[in-house]
Amino acid sequence: MDACIKSSYDLFCALKKLDYLQATKDFLWWPNNGTFEVVVGAILTQQTKWERVEESLCNLKKADLLSPETLKNGNLEQITLCIKPSGFYNTKAHRLRSICENMVKDFGSFEIFQRNVSREWLLAQKGIGMESADSILCYGCKREIFVVDSYTTRLLQAFGYDLDNYMQIQEWIQKGIKENLQTIKELYSDNLDLSSIYARFHGKIVEYAKRHIRGQNVDIKPIINLIN
Repeated sequence: MDACIKSSYDLFCALKKLDYLQATKDFLWWPNNGTFEVVVGAILTQQTKWERVEESLCNLKKADLLSPETLKNGNLEQITLCIKPSGFYNTKAHRLRSICENMVKDFGSFEIFQRNVSREWLLAQKGIGMESADSILCYGCKREIFVVDSYTTRLLQAFGYDLDNYMQIQEWIQKGIKENLQTIKELYSDNLDLSSIYARFHGKIVEYAKRHIRGQNVDIKPIINLIN
């Protein structure tokens, strides 16, 4: 194991120095975080590129289908057509309408959903796995939870960590951040809360990976150079 990364705090600090979120439109990285769009985006982004998801979201917005109520009652054929750029559109259209039906039935509105939804409820929905559930909780509901994706797994493996289980990785990431929370908060003049720190940390990992992961090659030299 490379001794330069002793905890997730080391990784966070290195990525912060690299300023990977400076060019993003949204401070918390995920576009329109804190809105219902995150729920839709978390489903549409499965097995496709985000640029195609943005096209689908734009289509839904133009068709006035970007709310739990309108998607719940929307024409399935029209929904399918709107999200076609995201691929697997028939499956995703059914899943979108299903989660919206259950959201309205169990919570009444997205705002109440934000405050009260649990991870267990999300995982019980068709097509929602741990990464999608935590994306909704972190970026849509602003909960104190870190999203683990394949980039995170591959980056930690490149540093010699054998943490291939989702929950193990999440626990490792969150432990290092919580143990150094006050120090991290002092790095930001606006004194970020924990949910925002997790959101930005995940975003930094993704932006780093886009530049430094190519096929099977994971370039960790930029991080090592900042720590050593």
